[in-house]
Amino acid sequence: MYEFDWSSIPGSLPFLWDGMKISLEITLTAVIFGIVWGTLLAMMRLSSVKPLSLFAAGYVNFFRAVPLVMVLLWFFLIVPKFIEQLFNLPPGTDLRLTSAMIGFALFESAYYSEIIRAGIQSVPKGQMAACYALGMTYGQAMRLVVLPQAFRNMVPLLLTQAIILFQDTSLVYVSALADFFGAAYKVGDRDGRLVELLLFAGLVYFVICFAASTLVKRLQKKYHPA
Repeated sequence: MYEFDWSSIPGSLPFLWDGMKISLEITLTAVIFGIVWGTLLAMMRLSSVKPLSLFAAGYVNFFRAVPLVMVLLWFFLIVPKFIEQLFNLPPGTDLRLTSAMIGFALFESAYYSEIIRAGIQSVPKGQMAACYALGMTYGQAMRLVVLPQAFRNMVPLLLTQAIILFQDTSLVYVSALADFFGAAYKVGDRDGRLVELLLFAGLVYFVICFAASTLVKRLQKKYHPA
């Protein structure tokens, strides 16, 4: 019968915390970039300018049709060489974190784009007509009237996608980057206590995501009361 031994965890907490900081850094970067770029993609997709609409639709459909782990592998293999040449960095510079951030940000922006597009479409079309009647341009109407209302409706969905993104950061193991999951795996493998460390990592993910999900439900009740 397997005997659990949790003694490796206390001493490895600083290393695990360093991994958690990497996971949170990737999450925060991808959320911020994903919302900004996703908003632009959503506006392009709703635009009457055909080339912009086709580009946005192609971008979103491409990234939504490709597994995230494959995207991370592509960026892990391609981005470091490109950045080394662009900034004349010495060969072998560790760019795994940068590659992961870029990969996650570009991938998640496709999902944020669809959320934001739905939020924009949830605003009554009469709002745009009223803006035009007041002499506003399309950009002014979107920035001052439509997007503030759309984002208010989208807050729960945006936060839910951020929780999913945080969970997905564990996939950076493909680039041997020591995020929280990768750090837990390394400690468990080193000490021969892989089961205990993975169980501990799973518990931490559960606590964080459950707390965040509870917050999302409260916000949903606040913005969309029954």
